[in-house]
Amino acid sequence: MLNRERTPLTGRRVQLMATCLCDAFYDDVAAATVEVLEHAGVEVAFPEGQTCCGQPAFNGGDWPASRRVVRHTVRTFAGEDPVVVPSGSCAAMLFHGAVLEFEREPDAPAVEALGRRTWELADYLVNGLGVQTWPGRYPARVALHRSCHSRGTDSVAAALTLLRSIAGLEVVEFGEPEQCCGFGGTFAVTFPHLSGAMGQLKLDHVRAAAPDVYVSADMSCLMHLGGLAAREGRPIRTLHLAQLLRDALKGEEAKP
Repeated sequence: MLNRERTPLTGRRVQLMATCLCDAFYDDVAAATVEVLEHAGVEVAFPEGQTCCGQPAFNGGDWPASRRVVRHTVRTFAGEDPVVVPSGSCAAMLFHGAVLEFEREPDAPAVEALGRRTWELADYLVNGLGVQTWPGRYPARVALHRSCHSRGTDSVAAALTLLRSIAGLEVVEFGEPEQCCGFGGTFAVTFPHLSGAMGQLKLDHVRAAAPDVYVSADMSCLMHLGGLAAREGRPIRTLHLAQLLRDALKGEEAKP
């Protein structure tokens, strides 16, 4: 596991970081996240000055630009409340990547403090709130995508705990589950053919398991794989974990 110190939880109020992808493409994931948290008895605040976690510039090697974004994020998410993110990638940026790039900066303590109270959604529900079962029903075969940024964290185990507790849901495994989907942020732009080949290999393994729905805690992976599948005329149904949890509460079945 990543060596991560966490700030103890003292209440049930959080700040939601909706992420760039929610803002640009996946607004329903943000809405589902709010519904899921509120069902768990959590009060959700949404700081409207939020922009980005700083990961694109960080991954591209432009750490000065990334630090400017992270400093803005620290100011925007001020206070003591946990910051919940429907993205293992963005969460890991704040509690791992940002801490690395601020190691020799004078404002490192403030960045580290934000990282200690940042949680990916499933991790917060299971390991923060102690939720072990999720109510509702979702009759479907579900494959869980393990994103690269969730490796070494509690997020995958937490997501599986929730999924396996839902009535009617069967979690199906597929080949090479730890392999990268090929997106990698700017990697997909710089090396599109390699990125596409990696995504195709992932899709081949997923299709062999024949799930009804392919679920992940990271929208970027779903966007990449869903786009590849649609482009070849063989679309797959993808859902963010928050959407599935929300739909399970309503007893909705997987749709083709």
